[in-house]
Amino acid sequence: MKDKICRLGCWKGNVTPEEIKGGHSNHNFFVEDGGESFFVRLGHDLDVHCVMRSNELAISRAAHAAGISPEVVWHEPGVMVTRYIQGKTLTKQDIAKQNNLNRLVPLIQECHRQIIHHIRGPVLMFWVFHVCRNYAAILRDSNHPLSVQLPRLMNINSALEKAVGNIKPVVTHNDLLASNFIDDGQRFWIIDWEYAGFNTALFDLACFCSFCDLHPDQEDRILATYFQSRVTDELRRRFIALKCASELWTYLWSPVAESHYALDLDYQKIARGHQLNFERLWVEFKQI
Repeated sequence: MKDKICRLGCWKGNVTPEEIKGGHSNHNFFVEDGGESFFVRLGHDLDVHCVMRSNELAISRAAHAAGISPEVVWHEPGVMVTRYIQGKTLTKQDIAKQNNLNRLVPLIQECHRQIIHHIRGPVLMFWVFHVCRNYAAILRDSNHPLSVQLPRLMNINSALEKAVGNIKPVVTHNDLLASNFIDDGQRFWIIDWEYAGFNTALFDLACFCSFCDLHPDQEDRILATYFQSRVTDELRRRFIALKCASELWTYLWSPVAESHYALDLDYQKIARGHQLNFERLWVEFKQI
């Protein structure tokens, strides 16, 4: 992999790639060249995850044009090079600080309002309920041990989809983990657009709150700030449905990823954590 990076046509001189650990579906490297710093991602289309790199490239470019993400400086099949943001990768603890939330929610809102105006060419729709059905089919076809639970999980998936109802599509990130935010000391950046596409804005908010373990009071403030209105029972029910769906997605993601694109991750631990969150949110949803 490092040899491939060294041969890229964008470098001014010889480079020594340094691997960055932690990628869940790709390999990432840091490169210095000519006094500048770059981030290199190696990864091909992942059909089982509904990830297409042409889509990631188009939205990454649009996110940069909108002032939200670093510039893409080079790409070729299986490779994307962006400028490296010198800064702190946020943690769940950072996200939970109210002064950070006050800045992050408007940034997420800017994604939804501005990126669409800069996209060129085709992009995907990310519909979590379709992705879950696709994962279920893959697991069923492979006789995975989880197959016995799939009828119940897919019934829940359908019930959650029905609860969400009609949507107004915008371009969303769809994977707002704390680690996908960078603080350079002056502002926040959002990175990693591989799951991005058209979706409801509420899914980004649901993922953000669920993946970052935010408190219900913080969730209500985020929803009220984003929509500039009181949080109605209907809005909260749709929000909880999407939180639950996001946890089902990641619960099913783990065994599919382990069997198709295994990296150095504890997939079973990831699955257990999201399974618990999913079951808790399903109970909460039924009580609304």
